[in-house]
Amino acid sequence: MANFNDKKKERVACGGVWTKTIESTKLQTPKPFYQFSDFPWPDSVTEMCPDQKTVLEYIESYASHFDLVRHIKFNSKVLSLSYEDDSSSSINGTGEWNLCKGKWNVTVQDTPTLSTQAIVFLGRFSQVPNMPEFRPNNGPEGFEGQVIHSMDYSKMDSKSATNFVKGKQVAVVGFQRSGMDIAMECSTVNGVERPCTVLIRTPQWNLPADFSPWGLNLGYLYLSRFSELMVHKPGEGLLLSLLATTLSPLYHFHFTEVGLIKICRKLYIKHKNRLAKYGMVPEHSFLNECSVAVVPEGFYDRVEEGSIKLIKKAECLGFSKEGIVLEGKAETIKSELVILATGFKGIDKLKHIFESTKYQEFIAGSDDSATVPLYR
Repeated sequence: MANFNDKKKERVACGGVWTKTIESTKLQTPKPFYQFSDFPWPDSVTEMCPDQKTVLEYIESYASHFDLVRHIKFNSKVLSLSYEDDSSSSINGTGEWNLCKGKWNVTVQDTPTLSTQAIVFLGRFSQVPNMPEFRPNNGPEGFEGQVIHSMDYSKMDSKSATNFVKGKQVAVVGFQRSGMDIAMECSTVNGVERPCTVLIRTPQWNLPADFSPWGLNLGYLYLSRFSELMVHKPGEGLLLSLLATTLSPLYHFHFTEVGLIKICRKLYIKHKNRLAKYGMVPEHSFLNECSVAVVPEGFYDRVEEGSIKLIKKAECLGFSKEGIVLEGKAETIKSELVILATGFKGIDKLKHIFESTKYQEFIAGSDDSATVPLYR
């Protein structure tokens, strides 16, 4: 994997997305669930969710310990993928993969074509930013300030990012992890004198940083291999099917609307994050949450002090010369810098690498649903 810093100088590095993540970002998963089985975290790392620098050091230490770097070819740009198979079709009539007999041909820039039987896709959350669509004459071209994507912000080191936002009226569009992390950094730099405005389309069931209600680590209930046995999976055999059926009452106790998760949502998440106080209680069920982020520690304290300002149900936005204009709102949100923390188009990145339109359609699908069967 290649990392490009804010000065666009290329360097070789292990770590993937952790090489270009906002420096204040912390691990979303408790570290016992985010470690190599043959390489535990060092005793010096005491935080349950370490920061970006610590995670990157851990990954680099793993690569160094097992001498992996010499087996990795960095800076390799994949141009296309094609599948070579003797059979008539590698996707059967039911839409399932049948890739046991053939091989993938990988075309890499400045490298002879490679052949392999297995390909792992990483980096879905990078390189192809998801940019909002604006009505004609309502986009950022008329805005006198600056508009960037969170991807561009994350390429900056801490000093560059601080200087970039210092003294500016900053608005962040988006309320997933990168949006909250950027808002925290802006509020640290500018304080209550120039509060950071966060525009939120839909409040989410984001978890507090110390999500261990009453001292119980819920990760042991739903982030373990045992929890996977409670769920029926595609292509499972008879034994796994019987186990899932037998354990289904336990699954319903933990994960359904009448189970433990509901209790935690009602009695802990709402209380810990003070959601009702700030009008941030989501209307949808916790179980319908597709992407759950962990709220940075002290985020709602910043909201309380006034260095972060939340604007909910920002459905449709546009720009004027002075800042952001929301549909149905007369007042302009005055801004000098707008950071779009609106995610990435991972499907687009993966889709166009396939030569065959058949595989493009199978990866991307014909609608918003994911056609590749994924489960936990």
